[in-house]
Amino acid sequence: MSYLGNISNAIATTWKGMKLSIQYFFQARKGRKKEWVGEDNYFHKANGTFTVQYPHEQIPVPDHGRYQLHNEIDDCIVCDKCAKVCPVDCIDIEPIRSPEVFGQTSDGTPLRIHAAKFDIDMSKCCFCGLCTVVCPTECLTMTNEFDFSTTDILDHNFSFSKMTDQEISEKKKEFDEYQAAKITAKPEMPAIKKANEEVKKPAVKPVFKPRIPKKK
Repeated sequence: MSYLGNISNAIATTWKGMKLSIQYFFQARKGRKKEWVGEDNYFHKANGTFTVQYPHEQIPVPDHGRYQLHNEIDDCIVCDKCAKVCPVDCIDIEPIRSPEVFGQTSDGTPLRIHAAKFDIDMSKCCFCGLCTVVCPTECLTMTNEFDFSTTDILDHNFSFSKMTDQEISEKKKEFDEYQAAKITAKPEMPAIKKANEEVKKPAVKPVFKPRIPKKK
């Protein structure tokens, strides 16, 4: 391409881009209605500005999405499945076993383990949703709370346990006493025979040997 041809091509391409910018410039004088992405003909309303003054104005988010985790601790059986399946280890659980059933969940599942600690570090969460899938009582869910930004990363660690330090120590002591009483009440094993005690050996049967005739 010649020198003048390059100049002509530059002007044509510049005008093509400016034409599009000028078109949007005049369209920006009007605003369009703020609607959710699920509304009918949402993608057909492409003209006009659409600025949301966040956080004073917010667009509704879908109810079924992968956002902040929440655990309904009263329905939690502390099975530890969510912590095991988590690929980033953002769930920290400290269980305390109970000597007996102390309650039941909303679906009738018996409670046998106390949750001394149930923390979720949302700064590590990858929002895969695996923990909510394996939960047998469906107490672990993802809410529609998507904005939990903060200046301190430690604020992303959410604790769901309702037990106090005194209750934790009492439950631990109660289970330790139960274990000790269980060992004490265990029947003694029969005494092992002494090493010098003779053990009767089974009689050895004689081996039959066929009689081979002598050669003459």
